[in-house]
Amino acid sequence: MIDGLRSFYQKYKKKFKFLRSFRLRIFLIISLVSVFSGEVIRRGIVEGFEESSVNNRTNEITALMRSMADHLVTYGYMQDTSSDVINAEISLFSNIFDGRIQVINTDFRVIKDTYEISVGKTIIGDEVIRASRNETVTDYNEELHFIEVALPVMGSMDENGVRQVEGVLLASASTVLILQDITILERRALLLEMLVCMIMIGLAMLLSGVLTRPFDHLKKAIGEVVSFEDETQIESDYLETEEIVDAFNRLRQRMKVLDDSRQDFVRNVSHELKTPIASVKVLADSLNGQEDAPVEVYRDFMQDITKEIDRENDIISDLLALVRMDKGESGLNIERTDVNELVESTVKRLGPLARKNEVDLIWDSRREVEADNDKVKMSLAISNLIENGIKYNKHPGWVKVVLDADHQFMMLEVSDSGIGIPEEDIDHIFERFYRVDKSHSREVGGTGLGLAITRKTILLHRGSIRVNSVPGEGCVFSVKVPLVHIGDRTGK
Repeated sequence: MIDGLRSFYQKYKKKFKFLRSFRLRIFLIISLVSVFSGEVIRRGIVEGFEESSVNNRTNEITALMRSMADHLVTYGYMQDTSSDVINAEISLFSNIFDGRIQVINTDFRVIKDTYEISVGKTIIGDEVIRASRNETVTDYNEELHFIEVALPVMGSMDENGVRQVEGVLLASASTVLILQDITILERRALLLEMLVCMIMIGLAMLLSGVLTRPFDHLKKAIGEVVSFEDETQIESDYLETEEIVDAFNRLRQRMKVLDDSRQDFVRNVSHELKTPIASVKVLADSLNGQEDAPVEVYRDFMQDITKEIDRENDIISDLLALVRMDKGESGLNIERTDVNELVESTVKRLGPLARKNEVDLIWDSRREVEADNDKVKMSLAISNLIENGIKYNKHPGWVKVVLDADHQFMMLEVSDSGIGIPEEDIDHIFERFYRVDKSHSREVGGTGLGLAITRKTILLHRGSIRVNSVPGEGCVFSVKVPLVHIGDRTGK
């Protein structure tokens, strides 16, 4: 199900990309809010008018009924219903509010009904009972569309100054006229709502364009950036896009640094690859220029050519290794490794080189260490550090290799008594082909990629590498790698 939805989304993503438009969303939000607000206002107006009309109508009926109740008592109508004056008044009032009036005595018997259908019948309803207890009751029936009013008919005061209830007046009035007024008002309100909505939709289109204008300006400004060499900073006229512009300017600066680094890398690679080839060509041309050169000369020249070819091969191999690491193609073959044995074998292998350069190679194992790592790549990284310490050293000098660990990390420290690294070069020594002392580097050889490979290997193992150095006194490389590799055993 999820894969099907994802496939559908990818298929129609471009076709319906307008649905992801920020401008469209602003337009829809403003339009929907306008329509919803208009509907709420219209309903509020209509309901408010209905409530007000019903209340006014109810008050009018109540006032008429109170006046009529006084007349009923004055003319003794509750005892004798033959009064033509009262009967005419009841009919008049009934016609005024287009309704029905019933006069009920204390026995809850109807003694007068303008509809002439309930005279003599007994009415016992909640509103009648409440009115007989000296309470005025009003009610609006929305479904049947009528107003009902029940109020007591109070007799004259007795000798104690108390007025007794002599009966109940029950009036029912139709609200048809109110409903007609509401219908007219609702039509007009609907027309007004439609007009306002049309205006708001037009305003929404305008506002969506105005609100997204900063992004249009930003897109245009970014489109005018033709290269990283163009150092003109994009500026924002709007606060809303200021942070985006700042982020883009920072990104462009970083991209320029990366582009400069790439160009330097290409130049360095070209130079490093051309140097052995140029040497081979010079040697070959020298041999070609000697018609009767002895075999010993040929042998010496061929040995030099072989060295240059080996150097070219080393550069290419190291470059390919770095490229594979950068692309993630060179996965780690993680296995449980005896780090003491690994470092010790590397120290022994580099012993002849150290003796040749009059360098004492000191191996100090503080404790037994086992860790998850790629034995081949870690051996190469350690070898590069020790070999650099030997080559860039004083004669005589020393290189000390110390292995230690805690419960979480293995720590390897390679220190030397060498020439050291100037402070301004510390941040660049792990860059590819970067050489601190180019003349001395040519003497000792190497591809200029060793430290770059070492750093990449340590990072792939989720570790860290730091360097401290004092020019003329030597330097210290400190490596820290987790004992347990975070990931599976394939290095993914």
